[in-house]
This record gives sequence, structure tokens and C-alpha cells, in this order.
Amino acid sequence: MMTIPPSGLMKGAVAKKRNWFRSLLERVFVDKSKRFDVVRPLMYLFQRIGLQEKLQQLSIVKGTRLGLLLSKLPLIHFPLHRWQETYPAIGRECGEVALFLGCVARLVDIETNISTIYVLNNLGYTVHVPNSQTCCGALYQHSGRIAEAADLIQRNKKAFAGLNIKAIISTASGCGAHLTEFYSQYQTENFSAPIVDINKFLVEQDWSEVKITALPKKVVVHDPCSMRNVLRASSYPYRLLAHIPGIELMELAGNNFCCGAAGTYFLDQPEIAESLLSDKMAALDRAEANYLVTSNIGCLLHFTSGLRDQEKKLEALHPVTLLARQIGIQ
Repeated sequence: MMTIPPSGLMKGAVAKKRNWFRSLLERVFVDKSKRFDVVRPLMYLFQRIGLQEKLQQLSIVKGTRLGLLLSKLPLIHFPLHRWQETYPAIGRECGEVALFLGCVARLVDIETNISTIYVLNNLGYTVHVPNSQTCCGALYQHSGRIAEAADLIQRNKKAFAGLNIKAIISTASGCGAHLTEFYSQYQTENFSAPIVDINKFLVEQDWSEVKITALPKKVVVHDPCSMRNVLRASSYPYRLLAHIPGIELMELAGNNFCCGAAGTYFLDQPEIAESLLSDKMAALDRAEANYLVTSNIGCLLHFTSGLRDQEKKLEALHPVTLLARQIGIQ
């Protein structure tokens, strides 16, 4: 539910403006996620020449959803990256999988998906990335727009149909939780393969032939709500990162509480979301770690903005990204 400012007629006007802005983003990008690949280099340029920062300072932007959204956007990396339909296995062949890219991640978290493909290839898996895939539909589902969410599910089923794969890999626990819930609800209309979180899938593989460089650093692990409460898979990131020699893993204090991102909650209830984030920042201070890892794109963006605002040197990233670096991704 959206928070509505208490100010008479202005209250309705602001709510209408906010709904229009969100609907525009959904129609232009969320429904057609591959458009994020087109806008990524433009966003990169937008940031490099300082326009994002200048836009955030405008009085008409401050305090709006646009301003809040801009404050959460991290620096864009890999601006010119284009997805291949297929990434062949390296060395021994163990099978084939497909990768679900998500929507927002295609703009702001390319590194996680690239790292996922790299690690899977090194384990002997060919990775398929269907070009016609789109948003998982969770944003619609959470706002009660069931028919629109179901339509995106059907479009994704068509995108992954016909592939001879062991699993459809999800790197964002929020997307994975949504897709898994639909998978279980409509057993007669399943995806072409089970939806599996990347952490869980990798933990179950044979690592005997993969060389991993030691990392004698402290890494604190955040458990996203969707990972812990829906997928019931919060132990897997710890077990996965334990493959890295010398690593010191610890659980982030207060992991049983939400970080405040919660899909679009940080936009709908910004004050509460920032209060929850403040608690996480305090827990990170006490942890004195070198890295923070989390397995959900929304949580990652929320944490990254908090770290940037407080000028902390701690890096936030997905577990598979940290693992890929130790395997040798360039």
C-alpha cells in the first residue's frame, strides 16, 4: 500500500503522479525487460557526465519517487554487454541449464549474471539465455494485479519451452520465490524444468576439478526474507562460499529482520525502509567485515545505497560474484 502525504487536495495529486510514474516504468521496461539492455549504455553515460547527481538535486525531484529511485541506482557496469543465446560448457560437460536474467538486474547488476554463467561454464554446464524472457511478475503480484503477473509467467514459460535443460537458474531470491510459487500452484502447466536458486544448484555440484584462490577475508552474509521464508534456502550461500579457502564467514546480526527493500516497499514506505536499513548498517559496523553478500537484487541495491551514503568501503555483492572472482573471472 502506498503512503499518501497528509495534505488535502495535494494528497490526491501526489498519489496520481506517483501512480503514473510507476505505471510508465512498468509498461516501458518491466513488461519488456530486454529494453534494459538498450538503456544501459545511456544510463552509464548519464552517470558518467554527472547528470544523475544533478537531477537528484533539483527541487522538483527531491522527495519524489523518482528522486528516491535515483538514489538507489548504483554505478552501471558492463554498459555494452549483450547476451548470447548460448554459453558453452568449459571442459567436461555435465549438462545444460538456462538462466533467468530478471528485469532490474539487466540494468544494474550485470556482474551477478555474468558471474553465474562463468561459474556454471567452469563446472561443465552449457547455459542458455532465452532472448524472449521477461520480468517474473512479482512486482505485479505484490500489488494485487494477478492477471498481469500470470501473463508474464506464461510469456516466460514460452521463452524457456523446448530447451533440454536440468534447471532454470535464478540469481535473485525474490524472482526465484515468485517463480517457484507459481510453479507449485500450476503443476499441469510447469516450466520446462524446475526453478532453482543459484546457491542451491551450485552447492549440489562436484567441485573437485575447480581451482579456487584463497580469500583470507571476513565475509558477512545477509539472508533475504524471500531466501529464508519462501525458498527455505538460507543455508546454501554459506555452504557455497565455504568452498573458498581461507574465508571467514559470519551471519549478519538481525538476519531474521527485513532490510527494508522488500520489492518496492522502499518506494512505498521509505521512512520505515530507511529505518530498517539503518539497523543493518549498524550491524555491519559491528561486524567489521570486508564484504557483504546477499542473494537478492532488491536487498543488494538497498545495501549498496546505504553503504554509499555512509561512505563505507565495504563492498556488497552476490555470493556467486565473489566466488567467480576467486575462480578467475576477469
